[in-house]
Formats: sequence, C-alpha cells, structure tokens
Amino acid sequence: MRFAPGWGKHQGMKARIHITLKNGVLDPQGKATEHALGGLGFGGINDVRQGKYIELDLTESDPVKARATVEAMCQKLLANTVIENYEIDLDE
Repeated sequence: MRFAPGWGKHQGMKARIHITLKNGVLDPQGKATEHALGGLGFGGINDVRQGKYIELDLTESDPVKARATVEAMCQKLLANTVIENYEIDLDE
C-alpha cells in the first residue's frame, strides 16, 4: 500500500477561500446558468452569480500566520482583486 508524501503527519490548518465577482461586474457565466435553469423549468430566480471555491491544506498551525499567508496568496494569485472579492475561513 502506498501513501502520499506527508501522509500521517500532523496537518496544520485548512483554509477555505470563496472568491466572487464584485457587485457591478458582469457575470456571463451566472447569466448563462440563470437562463439554463429557467429553460429547465426552475422559476423564481432573480439573479445567479458564480464564483470559485479553493481549499488549501496548510502546514502552518498558527492561525495569525496562516491567515497572513493565505491573504498574500489571494492578493498575488488566487483572486483578481480588481474585479473579485474573497473570503477566507480557517479551521484547525
């Protein structure tokens, strides 16, 4: 039986990042989904906004350091902060 590198070691924290378009930014994927749902007979939908969900397993166990690291990741790569908002949730 083979295990992935690091298997069985103490896991630090888990970061969950929700990335969504800022209000006022057009969301063509959301509009396409809204139209498709209507075509399938699902009514009562005023608007659909799509986003991204990213989960990271971190080795860091200090919540302050972990949040700062994930914040930097979002600012530099994971989110386009010109048009997107992001929310970070940390679990031990």
